[in-house]
Amino acid sequence: MNPDNAPASSRISTVRLALAILFVVLSTAYVWWQFGHISLTLVVAAAFGAYMAMNIGANDVANNVGPAVGARAMSLATAIAIAAVFEAAGAIIAGGEVVGTIKGGIIDPANIADAGAFVWLMMSALLAAALWLNLATAIGAPVSTTHSIVGGVLGGGIAAAGWGVANWGTMVSIVASWVVSPVLGGLIAAGLLYLIKRRITYRTDLVAASGQTVPVLLALMAWSFVTYLCVKGLGALVKLDILPALAIGAVAGAVAYVWVKSAISRRAASMQNHRDSVNRLFTLPLMAAAALLSFAHGSNDVANAIGPLAAIHDALISQGVHGKVAVPLWVMLLGAIGLSVGLALYGPRLIKTVGDEITEIDPMRAYCIAMAATLTVIVASQLGLPISTTHVTIGAVFGVGFLREYLKANYQRIIAEIEAHHAAHETERHEVEAFFARFEAASRAEKSEMIKKLKREVKAGLTPISKQERKSLRRYHKQALVKRSIMLKVVAAWIVTVPASALMAAGIFFMIRGVALG
Repeated sequence: MNPDNAPASSRISTVRLALAILFVVLSTAYVWWQFGHISLTLVVAAAFGAYMAMNIGANDVANNVGPAVGARAMSLATAIAIAAVFEAAGAIIAGGEVVGTIKGGIIDPANIADAGAFVWLMMSALLAAALWLNLATAIGAPVSTTHSIVGGVLGGGIAAAGWGVANWGTMVSIVASWVVSPVLGGLIAAGLLYLIKRRITYRTDLVAASGQTVPVLLALMAWSFVTYLCVKGLGALVKLDILPALAIGAVAGAVAYVWVKSAISRRAASMQNHRDSVNRLFTLPLMAAAALLSFAHGSNDVANAIGPLAAIHDALISQGVHGKVAVPLWVMLLGAIGLSVGLALYGPRLIKTVGDEITEIDPMRAYCIAMAATLTVIVASQLGLPISTTHVTIGAVFGVGFLREYLKANYQRIIAEIEAHHAAHETERHEVEAFFARFEAASRAEKSEMIKKLKREVKAGLTPISKQERKSLRRYHKQALVKRSIMLKVVAAWIVTVPASALMAAGIFFMIRGVALG
C-alpha cells in the first residue's frame, strides 16, 4: 500500500465501521422501542440478527455480481447498486412469510424442550455464524453462509442437549457438498467455455460464428434463469413444479433467441472481427443475470439471518419451540436492509476476489460462470443433492481458469526452441520462420490442418522440422492462470466453516447461559 494513501484508507475503514455500528444500533433501538417491555433478550437477539444480515451481504452477494464486475460488464458501483436493490426486493417480496427454525434440519427442535435453552441456542448460532463470516470476509474468502449458520446451530444444539441432538446423516450430506458443489459448477462452466471456444473464438470469421451461436447461448441463459427464478426465487410466493417452470423458461428462451438473432443481424455490418465485439454481446445479459441472481439470493438466503431471529421471537412470545414460525415484518425488513448495508459497506472486498483475483474473467467466461451456477442449482435441487451456491460459483470460476490453463498454448516457448535448433542454417531458419508466421495467424481449425499437413511432410522429408518438433506444436504449455494461493485459502475456509462456527457457537452458548443463570 502507498503510505500516502494510508490515512485515506484508514478514514474510509473508520466510516464503514461507524455506519455498520449505526445500523446495528438503530435496529436494536427500534426493537427496544417496540419490544423492550416484553423481553430484553429479543433486543440483544435483534442486534445479532442485524450483524448476521450485514455479514451475509458482505460475503455471499459477491458470488452474484463478482464475475460480471471482473468481466467489466458493469462497474463496481453499478453492481453494488443493482445487487442492493434486488437483494432487498427478493427478501421482502419473496422471502416467505414462514421459515424453518432449524436451517437444514441439522437438529430436531423437539429435542430442545426448554424454550429458554432454545433461545440461547439460536442466539449463539446467529452470533457465531456472523463472527465467522466477518472473519472470512476480512481475509477475502467467500464461504457458504448456509454452512455458517448450520455449523452455529450444530454447535449450539450440542452444547444445549448433547451429541445425540444432531442429525449426523444431514452432516454427511453437508460434507459431501464440499466436493459436489464446486466440482459440478466447475465441470459445467468448463464445458460451456470449451463450447464457446470451439463454436466462436476458434473460428476465422467471429462475426458469422457469433450470429449462429450467441443467440442460442443467450436463449439458453434466458431459459435457465427464468426457470431458476420460478423454482427458487419465487418459491415462497408461487409453488411451481419443475415441468411448468421449464415450460415458462422455454418461452422466455424462445423470445430471447428471436430478439438476439435480430439484434446481431442489425449489428453485423458494424461489428469488427475481434473477440471484443463478441464479448460486448454478453454485457446486458450479464447485468440482467446479476439482478436475477441477487433477487433469488435475497429471497432464499435472507432466511439465514431472519430464520433464527424469527424463531427467537416466536419462542419468547409463545414460550414454546416450533419447527416453523411466522416472520414478523420488522424481522424481514431488518434482514433485507442488513443484506444491502453489508454489501454496500464491505461487499467490494469479496467482489474483487471473485471477479479479479482468482483468474482473469471476460464476459464470455462470466456467462459460463453464471450459467454453471444456475444450471447446477436447478439440477441439484431436483436430484436432492446437497449444494452450496457459493461453492458452485467459486468452483465455476476455478473451472474456467483451469480449462484456460489446459487449453492455453504457449507457442512462444515452443517456437523459440525450434527456431534456435535451426538458427545455424539460413535456409532452414527462413523456412521455419515463415511456417510459424502462418501458424500464428491461423485459426484453431487451420492450425489443426497445418499440423496434419506437417506430419505428412515430415514423413516425406519435405521439411526441416523434425518429428519431435512437430509433436511439440500439439502440446499445450500450462500457464498459472488460477492463483493457487487464493484457491488454497478459499478451500481451507470452506472446510473449516462448519467446525469453526460450531465451536464458536458452543462457547457462546455457555457464556450466554452463564450470564442468564448467574
